[in-house]
Amino acid sequence: MKALFIGGTGTISAAIVRKLAADPSWHVWVLNRGNRSDLQLENTHQITADINDEKTVAGIIDGTTFDVVCEFIGFTVDQVERDYRLFKNHTRQYIYISSASAYHKPAASYIITEGTTLSNPHWEYSRNKIACEDFLMKKYREEGFPVTIVRPSHTYDERSIPLGVHGKKGSWQVIKRMMEGKPVIIQGDGTSLWHLTFNEDFANGYIALMGNRHAIGESFQITGDEVLTWNQIYQTIADALGVKLNAYHVSSEYLAAVGEKYGYDFEGSLVGDKAVSVVFDNSKLKKLANTMCTTVPFHRGVHIALDHILSHPEYQREDPEFDKWCDRVIAAQEASKAAV
Repeated sequence: MKALFIGGTGTISAAIVRKLAADPSWHVWVLNRGNRSDLQLENTHQITADINDEKTVAGIIDGTTFDVVCEFIGFTVDQVERDYRLFKNHTRQYIYISSASAYHKPAASYIITEGTTLSNPHWEYSRNKIACEDFLMKKYREEGFPVTIVRPSHTYDERSIPLGVHGKKGSWQVIKRMMEGKPVIIQGDGTSLWHLTFNEDFANGYIALMGNRHAIGESFQITGDEVLTWNQIYQTIADALGVKLNAYHVSSEYLAAVGEKYGYDFEGSLVGDKAVSVVFDNSKLKKLANTMCTTVPFHRGVHIALDHILSHPEYQREDPEFDKWCDRVIAAQEASKAAV
């Protein structure tokens, strides 16, 4: 079978490409700009092109049919419209990565299924994903375009630690604060429920949908089974580092308000996503992917990630602006307590 990955080097897609590249029944093509030479794999065919250069890509795939086209970098409707034009006659299945953040916040029930209403007034990213889903499903209903929708939640890999509150340069500055004994900010009271999924586990569920006729015209959420509170997540990170956790709790609404002028979109990422308790019911996926389960629980995954980050300086990106912002937020809240 022949699969084309648009992107193929991200947190989610890289794990899928690695697994398929080792499977002789799959011929894997990866289309991207070729900027990540460190992630090029054997047994894959590289197409170096910008997917936004529609004319060039159309020429490259002319006369070629894929069993599956896998889209990982489609964020707006114009991008999936482009994909529809490019691949409507060139694939037997088009799998679109949406987002579990598209579910209504807060939902009527903390148990989330694929039937949970899609609506997120807090995050433009999520609203754009909903609009992309709407366009693709309309093409499926009206023209039979063979789309499958996949909604990941919080998927991570060895290159980053999953956190609720971090700066623009990722997780390292929070890790550094922990190692230095400084307080780290956790949204709310830290008791909301959350799913974390290691990318290798996600890949198992995703691959089960590839080429599967029962997945056409359907949506699936893919997450691990493990459910943790944010306090447990941060404590697990501190335990893996061998340090004492100095947790400092700040409401999500306050973080959203004081983060906006610094360019931190906590209105979207917290109020519109991580601040809300969610438990994902993956029974629909498991009917097609009976091997889908959590094989890398967080206490193992965090060790994998920390070992990799601590041994690769390129992932230790200092973020002094975020570090100072954390100190200011904590000082302001402490001053407010003292003033009452």
